[in-house]
Formats: sequence, C-alpha cells, structure tokens
Amino acid sequence: MSSSLILTCVLAYSALLFFIVWLTSRNANNESFFIGNRSSRWYVVAYGMIGASLSGVTFMSVPGDVGSRDFSYFQMVLGYLLGYGVIAFVLLPIYYKMNLTSIYGYLKTRLGVFSYKTGALFFILSRVVGASFRLYIVVYVLQRFVFDAWNIPFWITVLIFIVLILTYTFKGGVKTIVWTDSLQTTFMLLSLGLSVILISKEMNLNFSGMINAISDTHYANWIEGNWRSRFFFPKDFFGGMFIAIAMTGLDQEMMQKNISVKTLGASKKNIIVFSIVLVFINLLFLFLGALLYMYAQAKGISFPKKTDDMFPTIVLHSLGTLSAIFFIIGLISAAYPSADGALTALTSSFCIDFLGFENRKDLNEQRKVALRQKVHLSFALVLFIVIMLFYVINNEAVVRQVFKFATYTYGPLLGLFFFGILTKKQVKDRFAPYVCLIAPVICFVLDTNSKLLFNGYQFGNELLILNGGITFVGLWIISKRNLHIIR
Repeated sequence: MSSSLILTCVLAYSALLFFIVWLTSRNANNESFFIGNRSSRWYVVAYGMIGASLSGVTFMSVPGDVGSRDFSYFQMVLGYLLGYGVIAFVLLPIYYKMNLTSIYGYLKTRLGVFSYKTGALFFILSRVVGASFRLYIVVYVLQRFVFDAWNIPFWITVLIFIVLILTYTFKGGVKTIVWTDSLQTTFMLLSLGLSVILISKEMNLNFSGMINAISDTHYANWIEGNWRSRFFFPKDFFGGMFIAIAMTGLDQEMMQKNISVKTLGASKKNIIVFSIVLVFINLLFLFLGALLYMYAQAKGISFPKKTDDMFPTIVLHSLGTLSAIFFIIGLISAAYPSADGALTALTSSFCIDFLGFENRKDLNEQRKVALRQKVHLSFALVLFIVIMLFYVINNEAVVRQVFKFATYTYGPLLGLFFFGILTKKQVKDRFAPYVCLIAPVICFVLDTNSKLLFNGYQFGNELLILNGGITFVGLWIISKRNLHIIR
C-alpha cells in the first residue's frame, strides 16, 4: 500500500469527522463543553465509550502481546466486569446525587480542599501521560509507513494530529465527543472484524475452524498459574477490577461522558451494556493476535522485534489493499479518541478544579469561554511535549507502560475515594497530599526490589490495589479522632 493512498485515507476520514463536528458543535456553550448539556443518549455514550476505552493501545498492543503472554490478558478483561459493576452501583449514584461536573468535587465535600486538589492533580498527571502513550503508538505507525517515505520529521507528524484533535474539540467538547467517539468506534470495529475475516480466509479457515485452530495452539492459554509471575490469575483479575474502577470510574475523561446522560438510571444502563460488549471485543482482539502469529508462522514471515509492529506488518504488507485501507482507518479511529476526550477532560478539570469556574462571579460567559480555550491550547502543547519525550525513551510494549504507570498515579485516587466512601472519618486535610505522594514511592521501591525481597515474586496489576491500600492506611493515620461526618 502506497504512502499516498494511506494519506488519502487519513484525509478522507478526517473530513468526515469534521463534518460531524460541524453538525454537533453549533450553538455550543460552556455547559455543552463540560457535560454536553446533560442531554446525551445513553446508548450513544455506551457505543462511543468502546472506542475510547480501546484506543490505540488495544488496537495495536493487545494483538501483538499475544506472542509474549498468550491470552492471559483476558484475565484482566474479566476483572473489568466487577469493576464496572462498582462504577454503576456505587460511584455513579454519588456523582448524580451531588450533581457534579468534575467528579473530584466529591473529595472537596467529603475530605477537604487539599484532598480535592490532590485528586484532581493526580488525574491530570495520569491522563496527560496515558493519553500521550496511546496517541504515540498510533502516530508511530503512521510515521513509519507514511511520513518517513516523504522524510517528514516525527515531530511534525505529532503536531499535525494534535492540531486536528485540538480543532475539532475546541468548541463542542463533550457534546461533540460522544458522537465522534461513535464514528471512531464504528471504523475501529470494522477494521478489527475485516482483519479477522481476511486472515482466516488466507488460512482457509471458517469461523469454527478458526476457533479450533486457535484452541490447538499455546496462544489460547489464558490462565497463568505461576504465583511469581506478573500475570498470575488473581493479580490480573483483581488488578483488572481496580483498573476499571480507577481508569474509568475515577477518571474525569470517562465519567464526563457518563454524567452527560440525563438520568442516573440511563447512565447505569450505559455502563452495564458497555462492559459486557467490551469483554467480547477484547476477546476478538486476542483472536486476531493469535491469527497474526499463526499466519506469520505459516507464511515464513519473521516476527518483528517490537510486538506492537506485528499487526501493521502483516496487514500492510501481506493481506492486500482493502485490508490495509481498513487498518489505516481503524488506526486513525484509535488515534483520535486517545486525545480528544483527554484534552476535553483535562481542560474541564483544570477550569473547574483549579480555576473555580463554577464559583467565579467575576467572569461572564464570554470570558470563561476565552479562558477555557487558552487552557485547551496549553494542554495540547503539554501532550505534544510528552509524546516527544516518550518517543525518545520508549523501550517496551506500550500496553505495559500504560498500565504500569497507572498503578502509580491512579492508586492515590483509589485510596482517597474509597476512604471517603467506606469510612465516616475526616482527615487532617493539609497532610493528604503527602500521603498521596508517599504511597506511590513505597510501591515503586517494593516493585523495583520485589524479586529480592519476596523470593522471586513480581508485582503485576495488584500494585494498583497495594498503592490504593497504602493511601487508605495513610489517610486513616492522619484522620481526626472522634470526629465523624454526618451522612
């Protein structure tokens, strides 16, 4: 597939995306940007959240990762189901009852201003790095297969994508994103389905034949029984549960879309439907990964050094033009949700949690819009810088980097929210930031030295739980004696 044809696909998809932006962002205001006027349809949000949750990490890294860890990723996916249940029946009722725009407003009411600012700051840090990781992997592939042919530097490729995403989120915010995410989900799923069909056809396998062929390989092994392994079943399962709670339920980007739905009941329905569908889609990505490695072995194709390169290497060089076109469109569809929701959520959190938009009487609507747009531009620049830094230092599969980093940054959020929900204690609020900084440092030390300290044991996703637990204990230690809040 020529670089010119790939670029044509990018431009055509972007044109379609901007048409939807034009339709949905007319007459948008600050309320549209932050919470979509609380008029989003639950099924549109649920469908769009599939693409936002999968993004470039799942699209690229999960199929490639099958070569190194078989189907053990599915252990974590099953844990997601429990996590989404907690979101639907514990967190969403709190957010709706308090009529929150920024979910970290709960921490201000429950624990105090320092806890509130700390929670919002950890979200901003988490989302900046997470969104940068996700966008990087997509831009990297496009750079390698398109822009390198024209000797265009990587930083210009990144800048182009940042400007495109900035442009279509600049006005409509959440009101626009719930619809653009749906478009992106559609093309991502089309790309996934077509890739599975074409590879199966090349290997002369029908659906049942594909299932049987994969089942006969070691790739279908999804339960890891070695307790020392990072992927030991209980670690992945319960780690997946808390990853879902933290990275969706305590994440402003994901919850901003959910609380844009008019009623609590509809929002719960959105989460439940989305979580069930997501399990089957992740399973299909694992099937795709197994097929990619089986196809490469059958055709004598050398495995790439980076597992993230497995999918594009096969699809762009071996399966024909149609497959390549849908792969590129799917890849672009994975790129945009990586940053559009992040830019909107980062802007919303900073404006509400740090600039106090909801209580500022000195700013009229016009001045709020102008200030919001400056913040939006600033975060776009931050994403650009972080992506470039990651380009310089990246040395392992992106999917591992994202979840590893998340165990450190989302752990304090888990501790803060669960302390507020599960206890009636108040804390000495000014000490909360220190607790939230100390907990990740302790976890980092334990993780780095785990083999030596714990007889070969390696931490996996359970490090997130430990991080949240240390934060919880720290908050308990700094809690005020004999002082309870009234529920």
